[in-house]
This record gives sequence, C-alpha cells and structure tokens, in this order.
Amino acid sequence: MATRRSIDAFLLSREWRDRDDGVEVVLWARAVEAPVRVRLPRCESVMFVPRTTATGAGRRVSRPLRTLQGQPVDAVYFRSQRALLDERDRVRATLGTVLESDVKPSDRVLMERFVTGPMRVEGECTVRDGVLRFETPKIRAAEDVRPELTVLALDLETDGWDGPLFSAAYACADEEHVFVRGKGAPTATVSFHADERDLLRAFFAAVARIDPDVLAGWNVVAFDLTVIEARCRANGVPNALGRAGELARVIQPGTPKQVPVARVPGRVVLDGIATLKSATYSFERFTLEHVARELLGRGKKIAPTGDALAEIRRMYAEDVHSLAAYNLEDCRLVLEVFRKADLVGFATERARLTGLAMDRQGGSVAAFDNLYLPRLHRRGVVAPDVGAEPDVVPSPGGHVLESVPGLFRDVLSFDFRSLYPSIIRTFRIDPLGLFEPGDDPVPGFDGAVFARDGAILPELIERLHEARSRAIAAGNDALSRAIKILMNSFYGVLGTPGCRFFDARLPTSITRRGHTVIERARAFFEDQGLPVLYGDTDSLFVHVRDAPGEAELAARGRALAATLTKALADEIAHDFRLASALELRFESHYLRFLMPTMRGQDRGSKKRYAGWVRKADGGAGLVVRGLEAVRTDWTPLARRVQRELLRRVFADEPYEAWLVEVARDLKAGRLDRELVYRKRLRRELGDYASEGAPQHVQAARMLEDADASEVEYVVTTAGPEPIGRRTAPVDHAHYLEKQLAPACDVVLPLLGTSFERIAGAQRSLF
Repeated sequence: MATRRSIDAFLLSREWRDRDDGVEVVLWARAVEAPVRVRLPRCESVMFVPRTTATGAGRRVSRPLRTLQGQPVDAVYFRSQRALLDERDRVRATLGTVLESDVKPSDRVLMERFVTGPMRVEGECTVRDGVLRFETPKIRAAEDVRPELTVLALDLETDGWDGPLFSAAYACADEEHVFVRGKGAPTATVSFHADERDLLRAFFAAVARIDPDVLAGWNVVAFDLTVIEARCRANGVPNALGRAGELARVIQPGTPKQVPVARVPGRVVLDGIATLKSATYSFERFTLEHVARELLGRGKKIAPTGDALAEIRRMYAEDVHSLAAYNLEDCRLVLEVFRKADLVGFATERARLTGLAMDRQGGSVAAFDNLYLPRLHRRGVVAPDVGAEPDVVPSPGGHVLESVPGLFRDVLSFDFRSLYPSIIRTFRIDPLGLFEPGDDPVPGFDGAVFARDGAILPELIERLHEARSRAIAAGNDALSRAIKILMNSFYGVLGTPGCRFFDARLPTSITRRGHTVIERARAFFEDQGLPVLYGDTDSLFVHVRDAPGEAELAARGRALAATLTKALADEIAHDFRLASALELRFESHYLRFLMPTMRGQDRGSKKRYAGWVRKADGGAGLVVRGLEAVRTDWTPLARRVQRELLRRVFADEPYEAWLVEVARDLKAGRLDRELVYRKRLRRELGDYASEGAPQHVQAARMLEDADASEVEYVVTTAGPEPIGRRTAPVDHAHYLEKQLAPACDVVLPLLGTSFERIAGAQRSLF
C-alpha cells in the first residue's frame, strides 16, 4: 500500500531511457533508513532555438529566454531523446542554430532543481525488496544529507583475460568470502561450486544479501565487471549485481582511448585507480601492489616480479586454498586503501559539489555545466551547444620568470593561494558578464570587458572558497580536496573548446592578469632588496642575503606576504574599484636551494629545482621538483644517486669518494638490480616505425604479450632487452654515461666539477 512520504536521501545514480509514452528518468539514492528508487515517467526532452529558426517537429513553446547574444529563444519539447536528436540534425543541416540540445534528460531534471547529491523526495511511496519506491514524486535539493554508505570490495581470479573464472571474492565491513570453481574442503570463508554458473549465482546472492551501496575494486570496470558480464553471457546467467534484482551491464567504449562504463542500478561502482587519480593522489605506479605498499605498508600475496598468471594457475591446480587466500587478500587491500585514502568520502563530497555521478571520472566540463547552467537560466539566458563556436585561439599559459641558476642558502618561497580562482573572483571574469558587461565594466584582455555586478562564476567561486575554509577548519580533508580540485578546474574548463562557453578572451583574461600579478610581486621583492631567483605561474623563490635565524626568517616571510597582499588590495581598489581576493602566502624557508641550468646551457632551467627544508621533527628534509630523482622514466639507480648527492651537498657532507664507489660498483655489476627502465607504450606497437624505434618499443617487440601497455627492460651490449628475456651482458658503460653522469651533473657543475672528473670512465686510464 502506498503512503505519502517526504524523505531526504543522497543521490547514487541516474539513468534515462526512451519509452513509448515519453522519456523515463530513474534515480537511485540512499536515505538513512533504506535505499530509495525514484521513477519519473513521461518526461520530455528539450532543446532551444532562436525565435527566427524554423523547426519541423516537437512541441514549440515561447519562453522569456534569450541567447548570450541577446536573441529571444523558444523551447522545443520532444517525447523522446531520439526525436530531439533527429530534429537537431535536421536544423543543423539547414545551417540553423540549436541550443543545449546536448544536455541529457536525467542531468536536466537534476540541475534545474539544483540537485547535486542531497535531495528531498516527496510523494506516494511503496516498499518492495527493502527499497523505498517513489513514482512521479516532487524532488528538490536538500540541505545536508550524509548517510553512511556501505562498501563491498570485489576481485576475480581467472584463467587469463578471456578464460573462465577460478574464483570470486568479496570483503566488506562485517564479512568476507571466496567462491571457488571446483572441488575442495570448504571453510568458514571459502566455498566450492561445481561450475561457473553456480559460482556466479552464489556470488550474486551474497551481494544481494549484503546489499552494498558501493562496489569497489582495482581496475574493477575494465576487468572484473567486464569479465562478470562475459561469463554471465557465456553461461546464460543474468548479471544480477544491481539492487533489488535489477540487472547490471558494462558499456564498452567505442574507441581505444575511451574507458568502459558500468551501469549497476542502485549501486555506485568506484575504481581505486581512477578515484585516487581524481583525488590528486600521486604514485610512481598505480598497481594495487605499489599503492598498498605505500599506503598500508603491505602488499599482495604473490610477489610483483615473475609470472603472476602462471602462479595463479599453479595454485588453482595444486593449492586452491592459497589461491583463495590470495584472492581474498586483494579484496582486503582494496577495502583498506579506500578507507585509508577516504575515497568514498572524496567521491561523495565531489558529487555533492559538482552534481556529477559519484563514479564519474574526469568530467570537469560537465561539472561546470551542472553548476553554471541552472544559474544562467535563472538570469533568462540559455547556452549554446558544445562546439557551436569552433574557432579556437590559444591563450597564453602561466607566466614563468627567468631563473637564476646556482646553489644558494636561505631562500624563501611564496605562492598565491588559488591564484586563478582568485583572479576570477577579483576581476569578475564570467561568461555571462563577458556578453552582458553593462555600463561600467571591468577591463580584461584582448578586448574583453566584464560586468561589474551580477556575475555568476565569481560568486560561485566565492561560495566554494568559503566552504573550503570551513572544511579545513573542521578537518574535513575529503571535502577540502574536492573543493580545491573543482575551483582550480574552472580555468581549464573555460580554456577548452569542449566547454560550451569557450571564448579565448576568458582564459586569456585570467592568465594575462596572472602575468601582471607575478611581475608586480617580483617588483615588490626586488624593491625590498630581495632578488627573485625563480617564479612560475603562482609562486616565487626569493633569496635572502645576510639572513638572521630560522625563526626570524619565517616571521619575515609571513610579514612580507601580508604586506604584498595588502598592497595589491590597495592598488586594485584604487585602479579598478574592486575588492581583491588575492592572497600571497609564505610557504617555505629553504636552508639550501639548487636551481640547475638547462642541460648543455648556461641558462637556468624551468620547473626543476631542489631544496633542503626544516621538518616538523626538527630535522631537515629534501624537496625535489622536476628533476630526475622524481621522474619514473629514469632508472632507480639514477634517482637514488641524485637524491643522495643532493642530500650530501645540502648537508655539507663529502661526496667524491662515495661517487667513485658508486661508479665502481656499477661497473662491477653489483647494482644491476637498479638498472631497470620502466616506460609506458603510448601507442599500439604496430603504430611505431619499424626502424629507429625508441628503446622501450624495441624491448616490447621481444615480449610475447603484444598488448602490454608498459615494458621493463635493461640496456645490454646487444641493445635493449625486456626483463626475463635478457641474453647479453648489461651495458654498464651506457648507464654510466646516460644515467649516472646526467643525474649527477645537475648538481656538480654548480660546485665547479663534474661526474666525469670525479668518477668517470677516463679515471681508469690514469
């Protein structure tokens, strides 16, 4: 029996489909007491056209709306999205203009109601299969909904990519289990199943009983869910991963560069790799083994070296309980990585901020649309389709000051907090404000002027800035990180032709204003008698001569930052009659600082430096940016030696005898384990030229796995050879000349010497 209810829930997923009676939108959400399913049948798809554009289909209604250029527009409604797309194509074929025809029906329903994550549902409700079901309710944004989302990590072991299942495992907060195909002695956490069909059904039954909100895994869509779908198809079993008996599916990409998309009704699918990257985590490798070692201090039960598939096959044939333990441990690692990095919290806060689905990766342009379009509509304006203005004029990048190479003591670093968002806020940079600047506009660049009042984007960023300050004060790292990523994405969105508001004057007015700010900051420091050694986009490095103690220098750094912040505010108020949001912060005191030269030149390099800073425990630590020590395309040996050389130089410790010993050990073969190159293949092997191919391509062509995306190899006297296939001796002279010497000569020439003089091959001749 249906009862009328009003409930707050957090949005998990959205879908739309064309039906005979109209467009159907289905929303799944999580309330504190139960899952929620909202069905909105008989919706209409809508696009807009200028009033002067003729249409031949759809229900056309005059609306009090206009284009960015001020033309009046009409709305055209359709009972199916397919009919809308057909009419859009017909209008475009006659050189007519359509607007917002590319907004999906489900996104339109949500954004026009300002629903991002929290939503209130009001209407007739029935309960079935433990789900609160609403038909045609009213929905609107809710203030704050934070239900505890349950997470289940899953992992499969198979006989190769296309082979049958060996086992399937899951782990969640309260229980864990492994389902194994074949015969064996069951335990509390391991069960055996006669065939794949029985295994799959048992696995689906367990997921349905636990009923998680989030399915988590590692490469979970491209591998685990894709394999599940393929094995379900092969065995005639419904893919019952969805909530309340609904079927899941995986939509495979149309091109190699795209990624598959999972549609699991009622549940969110989060991939550990993609979510970590979205949350700006940085790892040398994003394998589960490497990430787990970094975050948890432990890894998988099979060593990352060697043939993992061969070992999995051996365990399945000879020691199936060891295979089950390996399978289950992968689930535990995924679950613990998600907890440690708070990935569900990040995905939830990101959805709350942007209106993107929790499992949507990337999507900066879509997030901008979700936030900007409904606010634009409230101003009576509709936006063009993406790509409607195809002419692309590049805008200048961040301003990089010429660096001063050398080895210095006492360097202070400063950075402007969220420089580009602060420029947008301060100088009122806004798509609507560009087209409707009013009578007293704020000047931009390249002829752009912006409305002084009523801008959408500056106010949006200001609210986000205030929300981030509250998140930082409350210790909500997930929310703080999500807001920072969102704010910083706005400049990039405005600068891409994939944005429906693309106009080169927008990003140019941001970056060129940034140039003036950095140059003004440099002039300020130089007026104080403090040389600027380097500056890049939003940061500056300032040399302090005759420095006092560390505490005094830190106090001076904070005072300088406050003084310049106020000076900028005063100048902006005087010159533009605007309130400044620019804030310079004192960041670090480098006890020692190295700015190298560009290789083979006397000029200072860019985006490459190293420093020695005081740590919280009172010791000193190394900071490296852009140098070989932090580049994964250099060998572990070169990276380790460069870091140690920097440490010794900064700490005023001897280094020459040590370098001689390193060179001696290299030539004697004692460091061979550190000579492995690891590089990614950016293209298919067949796309590389047959002659003159890079070393990693030559090595990859010697592998049996033609689909490898990454290759590990060493350089031998016979050329590059992949690990495990080496037939010739290691070419130690290559590593001496191409790895150790360049890595060390970032530092040594600034000390009046070189690697060749200290430890080069010529030493053995004298």
